[in-house]
This record gives sequence, structure tokens and C-alpha cells, in this order.
Amino acid sequence: MTLRLPDRWLWDFWFAREGDDVHVFYLQAPRALGDPELRHVNATIGHAVSRDLRDWRILPDALGPGEPGAFDDLATWTGSIVEHDGRWMLLYTGVSRAEGAAAQRIGLASSADLLRWERHGMVLEADPRWYEPPAWRDPWVEAREDGFEMLLTARARSGPDDGRGVIGRARSADLRGWEALPPVSEPGAFLHLEVPQRVHLGGAWRVLFCVTAEDHAAARLAQPGARPQWGTHYLTAAERDGPYRLDREEFLAGDPEDPLYAGRVVEHRGGWWFMGWHVRDRGGAFRGELGDPIAVEPAADGGLCLNRRSAP
Repeated sequence: MTLRLPDRWLWDFWFAREGDDVHVFYLQAPRALGDPELRHVNATIGHAVSRDLRDWRILPDALGPGEPGAFDDLATWTGSIVEHDGRWMLLYTGVSRAEGAAAQRIGLASSADLLRWERHGMVLEADPRWYEPPAWRDPWVEAREDGFEMLLTARARSGPDDGRGVIGRARSADLRGWEALPPVSEPGAFLHLEVPQRVHLGGAWRVLFCVTAEDHAAARLAQPGARPQWGTHYLTAAERDGPYRLDREEFLAGDPEDPLYAGRVVEHRGGWWFMGWHVRDRGGAFRGELGDPIAVEPAADGGLCLNRRSAP
């Protein structure tokens, strides 16, 4: 295993590159809670750094709950980091005590050194023209030629309830003012598509996402070859702006006994590496640990595959 915290569970994570250092930010909650389902309303954002994606040095926590009455005063959830105007900008999901985590909104924090973070408040919530609240989380942010784009876990306004999951989209010129746009994918296959990340790999654009076995829509499971499973999968498009479609049944990382959830890919030392967090051990107990890096490579059929024999 790459990163196991003795006193805390670790789950969704994201990276920031600073020279030779790879920083990982992750959701964490005390193992003393006992029930792993309680971790969501007790989540804070932890921080570690590495130069080889294997040996990690723990750094001070990045963010905890906001001030009483703030949109994020209950917990801080999954986010993404980009550089802008000489500062590191963290876009993250926040939930409040007043709403009991029933509403999900996106907030902004910034830092000069990746260690000390200043909050700037809520910057984006779901637009009811295209999206069904409360799902509006897991922002993935990247620079574009004309500003910045965000992909999110979202749900469409219509369709069977178990198949409304889509990849939401928003754009901004400065990371502070955002405009929600129609999704880059169509509903129909999943309840949610969690923790998206867009990359160009294997000659096409991909949006990684993850689902649980319970997130598969009945209509999808009625198709030949489909089966409910946990893990990380991806959508594919020829153009960066999509549309993105599910063009294969086989998951990128979908081991039924030890699924790697919320997988991310990171470029490191001339290669692309996949990492996910371990949901459970072989006995079925919750693990909450970051997995080892695995090489991600083009597959013969035009998709992607993992090469577990390779190491960074």
C-alpha cells in the first residue's frame, strides 16, 4: 500500500505538482468513528507529498469545516487544484450543518505555498435549468485557452431516477465567477458518475469516473455483458468538449474483491500513472487507503488498460 493513515480513513484524493514534488490532497476522517458511513459528515482535507508516488510525507491538514453558518460548516469534500496568478487555487465541495449535508456547493480557497489556505466562500451551485439538486460535487478544474473549465458529479433534470447521472460542466474567466453549462455526457447508465477527471490518453479524450455496484441503472444492467460492480471507469470523446460516451463495458479498475475507487491519473517521470483508493480488504472490511501507482497505457482495442508490472 502507498499511504495508510493509522488513525484516519483516507478516500477521494487529487494532485498538485510543484517541481519534482507531487502533492496529494485527500478526504479523511477518524477511524475511531467505527462506522465508515459516518466519515462523510466528518470529512476534512489532508495533505501529503512525495517524489516517487510511493513514499509519502504527511503535511499539515489543508482544510476543515468552515465558520458556523458557512456553506461548508459541516464538512469539506472532494476538490481540485490549479495555479492562477501566482497562487494555488483549490475548488472543493462544501456541505452545511443547517442542511444536514443535503445540499452540495462548490467553494474556493487559495494558497501561496500549498500549506496555508485562505477561504473565499461559495462560488457555484447547481443550475436548475439542466441539473437536479442536491448532486453538485467533486469539481475537476483545468485551464482553457479562454479561462477555466470545471467538470462535476451531477444529475440531469429528467429521465429514470436511477439513470440521471451526468458529468456537469461550468466555465470561469477567473475561478471566482462561474457559469454552469449543459453537461458533457448524456444520462441513462448510472445514478451518479463520481469524481471526474479529464485527460487525453490513447489518442482520445477520456473522463474518468467511479461508481458503486448500486449506482448502475436498471436499463444498463439489462444490456448484454453489463453487471453491477464497484470501481473506476471512463467515458470517451474525439473532441475535448465531447460529447462523452461509455463505449465499453470493461472497467479500467473494477476488481470485485478489491475495487480501486475514485481513480486519478497523473503524469510522472515520462509516464502516466493510475492511482485509486482501496474500498475494502479481502475479508470485506472497509480499508480507506491510497493504492500503489499503476501504469495506464493504450489498449489494443483503442481503450485504456492498466499495466501492473510497471513501476515509476
